Amino acid sequence: TCFKKCIFISYHITLIGQSIFGQEVYNKLRKEGHKVVGVFTVPDKNGQADPLALAAEKDGTPVFKFPRWRAKGKPIQEVVAAYKSVGAELNVLPFCTQFIPMDVIDCPKHGSIIYHPSILPRHRGASAINWTLIQGDKKAGFTIFWADDGLDTGPILLQRECDVGQNDTVDDLYNRFLFPEGIKAMVEAVHLIADGKAPRIPQPKEGATYEGIQKKENAEISWNQPAAALHNWIRGHDKVPGAWATIDGQVVTFYGSSLLDASVPAGQELAIKGASRPGLVTKNGLVVFGNDGKMVLVRNLQFEDGKMIPASKYFSVDETTTLELTEEEKKMAEDIRAIWKGILSNVAVIEDSTDFFKSGASSMHVVRMLEEIKQKYSGLQLQNEDVYMATKFADFIQMAVRKFRGEDKEEELVIDYISKNVNNMTVNMPYQCFINGHFINADDGKTYDTINPADGSIIASVSSASLADVDKAVAAAKEAFENGEWGRMNARERGRLMYRLADLMEEHQEELATIESIDSGAVYTLALKTHVGMSVQTFRYFAGWCDKIQGATIPINQARPNHNLTFTKKEPIGVCAIVIPWNYPLMMLAWKSAACLAAGNTLVLKPAQVTPLTSLKFAELSAKAGFPKGVINILPGSGGLVGQHLSEHPDVRKVGFTGSTPTGKQIMKSAATNLKKVSLELGGKSPLIIFNDCELDRAVKMGMGAVYFNKGENCIAAGRLFVEESIHDEFVRKVVEEIKKMKIGDPLDRSTDHGPQNHKAHLEKLLQYCETGVKEGATLVYGGRQVRRPGFFMEPTVFTDVEDHMYIAQEESFGPVMVISKFKNGDVDGVLRRANTTEYGLASGVFTKDISKALYISEKLEAGTVFINTYNKTDVAAPFGGFKQSGFGKDLGKLFSPSLISHLTVQINEETTLPVVQCV
Repeated sequence: TCFKKCIFISYHITLIGQSIFGQEVYNKLRKEGHKVVGVFTVPDKNGQADPLALAAEKDGTPVFKFPRWRAKGKPIQEVVAAYKSVGAELNVLPFCTQFIPMDVIDCPKHGSIIYHPSILPRHRGASAINWTLIQGDKKAGFTIFWADDGLDTGPILLQRECDVGQNDTVDDLYNRFLFPEGIKAMVEAVHLIADGKAPRIPQPKEGATYEGIQKKENAEISWNQPAAALHNWIRGHDKVPGAWATIDGQVVTFYGSSLLDASVPAGQELAIKGASRPGLVTKNGLVVFGNDGKMVLVRNLQFEDGKMIPASKYFSVDETTTLELTEEEKKMAEDIRAIWKGILSNVAVIEDSTDFFKSGASSMHVVRMLEEIKQKYSGLQLQNEDVYMATKFADFIQMAVRKFRGEDKEEELVIDYISKNVNNMTVNMPYQCFINGHFINADDGKTYDTINPADGSIIASVSSASLADVDKAVAAAKEAFENGEWGRMNARERGRLMYRLADLMEEHQEELATIESIDSGAVYTLALKTHVGMSVQTFRYFAGWCDKIQGATIPINQARPNHNLTFTKKEPIGVCAIVIPWNYPLMMLAWKSAACLAAGNTLVLKPAQVTPLTSLKFAELSAKAGFPKGVINILPGSGGLVGQHLSEHPDVRKVGFTGSTPTGKQIMKSAATNLKKVSLELGGKSPLIIFNDCELDRAVKMGMGAVYFNKGENCIAAGRLFVEESIHDEFVRKVVEEIKKMKIGDPLDRSTDHGPQNHKAHLEKLLQYCETGVKEGATLVYGGRQVRRPGFFMEPTVFTDVEDHMYIAQEESFGPVMVISKFKNGDVDGVLRRANTTEYGLASGVFTKDISKALYISEKLEAGTVFINTYNKTDVAAPFGGFKQSGFGKDLGKLFSPSLISHLTVQINEETTLPVVQCV
């Protein structure tokens, strides 16, 4: 309706390239309406067609498979003639590895564009991604340029870049950025050409480099280098061609390296040719040393015969005994043989000696093979690495059978930490998704930075979970609930694990409190006492509930002549999704997950995007406590992506959410997809009524705590104070006096009273909130400004003369803003009406010495909690929750069970024979 006409120019395009990348570019271009008139790709390998060829052949697009375009430096005329026959207007070369003659490059009227995996002019050449890592670049990226006859020297059309993580590999960069963003950029480049807006930017000479193709013979590790350089060399060659060293007279290739920032671990020494210091074979892998004394951890080793092993098992005795298979296992072996045959269609017979990769399979076939096996044998959980470590069919079957029998030992929990020396200690923080007992990168490799609100610095780059990660985590939780050890575990054993986890949290309380402080801005002393302390209490409280969840016997009207016994059982409901806020990251996790686990459910938890670190540390402690894999899964990332997918996921049976009311409404809608249970703890505008017969100094102290506790980032914070007229002015004066005594500063300083707001966007929202209050006519008595220092600090703020219609009287600030309205002396019912004129109903408070008045007020206030002559006093045994638009459902206390347990009614006829265990 906004345009007179829309013009779209589509081109006749020739694609020259190969691989899944080329296939995806092909599919996207066709989807955008461009006609691909020909695909030129590589010949079949071991009878396997390239993915690009497969896609094009399926669509009926002409496909040409030439092994080369030139011979002795000159174009092969038959190849050029075949190319010209398709009539291309534009050549698109995604990851093309062949040398294409200029007769072809310059032939179409719009020329040729090519993708290169580096930020040109840096790293011209065929091993650009490898050299990006080998050289230790902090940035990686790709370039789409106009092809010329130089070595990647043509004019630039567009470029994109990304950060390089400390332990990124070639695969990480490719999967996270170069592959998905490169496909989008190739299509975007074609659109720019179609619109006549494609630039031709000459490549600068400054910064230009060229490095040759890395081959195996050039990939030997030179040991006289710092650890960072060794790590870069190893990861820059992973998986191809593989960095290597000589050990015990044979070439050993190193895979899976990471920098190790810790004390030297215990291990068995291993001499490595050329290294001045022996390596150490440890429980986590092979530790090698740079000439600076720092360490690199290598996880896998591959020998000359192609066999790959975990580096931790270098000195282990080989499993040389061939297993005798049962009839069931023989059938499984034949089923797997058929799966291999379906993939390796070029191989006539799958022999015991058939090598999966040497027969033409690639990494994409690994996923297919494992998924097909899982479909047939859900109890056989194999990983990609298992295939690389047993590439021959006979070895693969032996490995699979050992896993099927459960003979493989539980693997050590491997964690890549971000370590920081802070608060007079070293804190070690996991930063990856925690799925099925493993810390892993997000499926698409995406990360985001979590920020220290005290100074705005980056704490860590954290994995940002994708939709695929949600599906993996839910599947792991479902498997653990339905078929795993957790589902078979008795209630008392569950409680024992929860007590053990509480003990570990207490042992690590200072580290947890420090992480909570730097990630959320909580004052350290408060984090230690409340954020962490109450979390420990919560797990201990619910651990005690595990074996006390009981059903009931019910007298019913009998159907003569028989008599029936009727009783109910309380059973866990299954996979629970938990979405928590950023104001109390660990405590909200504990409130939700402890009850969930006590009832026997499994969980997938999404921490707030801005405060993921204590949740991930909790995941580490849960694994160390012995929780089975899949019971607890933690997915940092976007609420709109991860939280939304969890709330609509068909295998999730319950969603527990703490956050904003609009988001809670969206979750309710999404939960209707499979009628999952929902509990919501949402926004609040909690009224606090202060009568003139109160103890004024106590009311001032408690009233300030009701507003400024945890920087005002508190769901039950007193959103509006009603102060009786006769004491109003004195109350305000005393509050301002006390505010001036508060110390604002570093949350790790033990004398600090008031720390930074959680994140920058929230601080800006609070400043806007105060501006609105002033514009509406409220009196700004104190504060309302950002503190002049680094970080996201805000002055404690006081407004008076607030009228009921004002924005700040109706909406929650969720910050250190005291909103005061006065009421007439003795007008109890009037102030009650005003206090209840809100759509929220989470908490409330009253200060008075008159117990009759207090009880009358508490009965009339529409809130889930009423505090009398106190505030902010919560306890693990006291149910907590609101109603109206503050949500529904209860956390804590024995009322936790209705939303986490299903009631099974059983009726038994009197003639049924039952074993008598005990009579009471």
